[in-house]
Amino acid sequence: MPSIVISIKEQALDLLREDGSLIKRYSISTSRNGAGELNGSYCTPRGRHIIRAKIGAGQPLNAVFVERRPTGEVYSPELVRSNPGRDWILTRILWLSGRERGYNRLGSVDTMRRAIYIHGSPDSARMGKPGSHGCVRMRNQDVAELFDLVPVGTPVVISE
Repeated sequence: MPSIVISIKEQALDLLREDGSLIKRYSISTSRNGAGELNGSYCTPRGRHIIRAKIGAGQPLNAVFVERRPTGEVYSPELVRSNPGRDWILTRILWLSGRERGYNRLGSVDTMRRAIYIHGSPDSARMGKPGSHGCVRMRNQDVAELFDLVPVGTPVVISE
């Protein structure tokens, strides 16, 4: 099974083979608030996680999701104008679940309960710089590709 290593410092996501060799590196954007595990912090949680669920198979690029459900909308400038300030979750969702009890799992630090995802974002969103509300943002083409390459249960490590 492949694995994913996310570097907050480098703003990069590495997809690795079982032997640890690099399959592909993607530019990403993690939280503008930095790293942290507490519910309500809007920080990107560190540590060991897994992909608990994959959401959005078959949806078009730029499909809009709200609470993990496709709205039927496709991201557009007109949609942005009518929804100012919306945190856009687009194309695909890889929902993360923490594996370290008390650090990123259960209680006030539960990654899954915080709804932390790897997901697509508007083309205008800058990659390579922090800017999300806690999730790991990717370009739409990249998250669609990654979605097809990893199964549920894929290990994910997020480090500073």
